[in-house]
Amino acid sequence: MTATTNMSTTKGTNIPSHTLFVCKTCATTWQDGKRIGESGGQKLLQQLQNLSQDWHLKNDFPIQEVECMSACNHSCVVAFAGTGKLTYLFGDLPIDNSASAILECASQYYAKPDGLLPWSERPEPLKKGILAKIPPLPS
Repeated sequence: MTATTNMSTTKGTNIPSHTLFVCKTCATTWQDGKRIGESGGQKLLQQLQNLSQDWHLKNDFPIQEVECMSACNHSCVVAFAGTGKLTYLFGDLPIDNSASAILECASQYYAKPDGLLPWSERPEPLKKGILAKIPPLPS
């Protein structure tokens, strides 16, 4: 999991105000009920962690691995969540060509007060892969 020190937090708490969730189980090969090798989700997670070292939001938008996001037919899967914002779940993301687009879209999400990501403004890999747009909890 990526370190979460020096991050933007929800007012009065130590909870991050934004999180990028990455399913590390996506695109897993199974044999006899056991994982074989490295999953596509683990590869995508590693790419995101490596790219995020130079990302301007690395301290404000932590990357959190998730064991499973229950979108197995749409791997690889990530989600953007922010306090008081829409939550987005994206799937069908290519393992090798989407990490930079994910961070670019996360930057757009971070900049929007409500988190709204119009289709036309999203990077290409995140235009087709929307699985859910969940309203924020009422404040």
